[in-house]
Amino acid sequence: MKVVIDTNVLVSALYTADNNHRKILDMIGREEIKPCYDYRIIVEYENVLRRPKFGFLERDVNALLGRIKSRGYSVIAKSYPHAVIDENDRAFLEVAITCGAYLITGNTKHYPNEPFILTSAEFLKM
Repeated sequence: MKVVIDTNVLVSALYTADNNHRKILDMIGREEIKPCYDYRIIVEYENVLRRPKFGFLERDVNALLGRIKSRGYSVIAKSYPHAVIDENDRAFLEVAITCGAYLITGNTKHYPNEPFILTSAEFLKM
């Protein structure tokens, strides 16, 4: 099953070892889901996860990004022609639509109301 994982899910997963966001990452490790991404998403992951305010260890960030890249799909996303609330979220939406993937986010309010856009809890209930 293909998924696009919003950056806020990764941040939360790295903060706490036992939450729904972490379960999503564990599913990547078990190859139950395949993350989809493009270069914009990887750049955002790198920039956000390396912010000093989070204090994540470089080896943990590298391991996470390596897992996503090695077990996922890199794509060239089709343009989404409509406005989005936060332009930083456009890449996640475009990749999800291009791949026919679920978009997993901690903030569904930034995205259109679509059945493929889910919180981690909603995704895990499926």
